[in-house]
Amino acid sequence: MSALGKHSTTDDVLQGVDLSGKTVFITGANSGLGLESARAMAAKGARVIMAGRDPEKLDAAFSGITSLIPKARLETILVDLASLESVRTCAAQAQERLEKIDVLVNNAAVMACPLNHTADGFEMQFGTNHLGHFALTNGLMPLVLEGVGSPGSGRIVNLSSRGHFMSDVDLDDPNFERRDYNEWISYGQAKTANALFSVGLERRFADRGVHAIAVHPGGIQTNLGRHLSEEQEQALIDRVTTSDPDYEWKTIPQGAATQVWAATATELEGRGGIYCEDCRVAEVDDESRAKGVRSYALDPARADALWTLSEELTGESFGA
Repeated sequence: MSALGKHSTTDDVLQGVDLSGKTVFITGANSGLGLESARAMAAKGARVIMAGRDPEKLDAAFSGITSLIPKARLETILVDLASLESVRTCAAQAQERLEKIDVLVNNAAVMACPLNHTADGFEMQFGTNHLGHFALTNGLMPLVLEGVGSPGSGRIVNLSSRGHFMSDVDLDDPNFERRDYNEWISYGQAKTANALFSVGLERRFADRGVHAIAVHPGGIQTNLGRHLSEEQEQALIDRVTTSDPDYEWKTIPQGAATQVWAATATELEGRGGIYCEDCRVAEVDDESRAKGVRSYALDPARADALWTLSEELTGESFGA
């Protein structure tokens, strides 16, 4: 097989890989990249916990995979990342049901939605994409630590995006209480937060065998863009193709490939606090509009500041 790259699919990534004995927990697993990641890893023998907020969509996703893979080891669990109460209930249920989590894939997201707020009063994109996953990861960390010890375990994959180019995190006003709301600036800061969260996790848990990786999946047509009007969608396409004339939109199996690679690749064993795209580790690049990761998205000091802020906002304290 040729080297993996931007055209690789999840099945390419997992060719020859055996995930028997591994437990994988995936948020947003009822559709899009989360669903494809669940299918691909279940096909290789993993026990996959499919998390989502809509029970009917989760059941349909479960049935869709089992119709293709009758022996798939799948379970579903409810979580609404826009509610800390729901997140904590999910984590408690997971602790009752599971012995360990080898791989946690924080995949779920909302993108460019109108100004709205979570049940706890956070701006929806920052609250769901970052703070919800921050709290959930804290609740699941005991299970992740239980999985440490075997190759390919102790991994946390956080879905970021090249959208992080649009904005750093405003640590003084993350919820747009004093700024005018802009859906793309909001999305950008949430995706930067996902990358910084990976750095923060690495700094705190690497010595215990847990490693966190941020991932840019590429541009894919999924329901992530459900809030976009036709004009907004066209503006996004124009922005992307102007930045990179050679840009190619990915299929869902291609889009999910990098997160599955980050979750399973032997060459990433013991590595974290990094940002990956096209099944490779991206270079820090503050100039290119078509590749790489901005330095502010991997900055340790900003990661620590965001961590402190996230603990204050959510009331979640890792290790407490």
